Amino acid sequence: MNFIRRNLLGLAGLAGLSALAAGLGTAQATAQEVTLRLHQFLPAQANVPKHVLDVWADKVEADSDGRIKIQRFPSMQLGGTPPELIDQAIDGVADIVWTVAGYTPGRFPRAEVFELPFMMTNAEATSRAYWELAEKEMFDQDFKDFHVLAVWVHGPGVIHSNNPIRTVGDLNGVKLRAPTRTTNMLFSSLGATPVGMPVPAIPEALSKGVVDGAVIPWEVAGILKVGELVNNHTEFGGASLYTTSFIFAMNKERYESLPDDLKAVIDANSGIEFSAFAGKTQAAYDAPIRKDAVERGNNIIELSEEEVQEWRDASQATLDAWVKELDERGLDGTALLEEARALISKYTEGN
Repeated sequence: MNFIRRNLLGLAGLAGLSALAAGLGTAQATAQEVTLRLHQFLPAQANVPKHVLDVWADKVEADSDGRIKIQRFPSMQLGGTPPELIDQAIDGVADIVWTVAGYTPGRFPRAEVFELPFMMTNAEATSRAYWELAEKEMFDQDFKDFHVLAVWVHGPGVIHSNNPIRTVGDLNGVKLRAPTRTTNMLFSSLGATPVGMPVPAIPEALSKGVVDGAVIPWEVAGILKVGELVNNHTEFGGASLYTTSFIFAMNKERYESLPDDLKAVIDANSGIEFSAFAGKTQAAYDAPIRKDAVERGNNIIELSEEEVQEWRDASQATLDAWVKELDERGLDGTALLEEARALISKYTEGN
C-alpha cells in the first residue's frame, strides 16, 4: 500500500509540476507577444511610412525588447478607404492608424485651425503647437474616441498644375484637387473648382483630366510622380498657403489592455517630441523632390512677397467664414484661432 501511495503522490507531483511549467510558459509567451496592426494609405516606400512610421514602429519594438511587434499594412491593405481609417482605429479593425484629419470633413473642427491659409510657419513648430492645443482642447472632445499617439502637419503646400498659376485670377475655372474641407473653402472662394479626393487618387485624376492640378507638399508629389504629370509648381516664398493636419491614433481599448510597462514604451515614443519629429522629417523630404522637378525642367513659380500678399488678402474671407462657422457651433473659433497663432509663434521663436 505504501509503495502504491508513494507512486501516486509522485505522479500527482509530476503532473502538478508539468501544469505549473505549462502555465509559466503560457504566461511568458503572453508577456512576450503583443502584435499591433498599423494601417495607413500610402505605399510602404513613401516618405512618411519609411522615415516616420517605420522609425516609430522599429523604436517601439526595440524599446519593448521584442515584446511588441508592429505589423505594417500600407496602401489600405486591411481594406476600406482612407476616409474610413479613423473609424478602423475606433472599431478595432486596426490597432493603429495614420490618417488625414480632413478625410472626414467637419469631424475634427478644432484641428482645422492649423490648416487655415497662411497659418503655418514651419512644420516642426506648427506640429508642436498642434500637439499642445490638441492636448488642451481636443483629447476630451474631437479625439475622445481613440488614444492619440501624435499629431503633426506637413511642409508648405504647393500648387501643382497643368497651366501656370501666379495670381489669384489664374485659378478661375481650374479644377483643383484639395485635401481638406478648409482648403476646399479656400480655393472655392478664390475662383477654383475644388475636387476632394484622397492622396492615392491624384495620379489617375491628373492623367485622366478629372482635375487640372493638385495642392500637396513636395514630398508626397514624388511618390505620386506628379512632376511627370504636370509642369508647373507654385510656391509662396517663405509663407505657406496651407498645410494638412494628420492624426496618428491607437484603438483606446487596445492601448488600455497593455501592461503598464508596455504602455510606458508606447508613451515614451509618442507625444509632442514625436509629433515635432514627424513634422520636421516629412518637411525635410520636400527639397529632394523639388530638386527632381527642377532637373526635369519643370516651371517653378516662386511668388514674391508682393504677389503673396494678394493671396493673403484674398484668403481672409476663408478665415472669417471659418471663425464664424465655429462660433455658431459654440466652439469659439476666434479663441481657437488666437490660441493656435500664439502657440505657433511660441514654438517658431524657440527654434
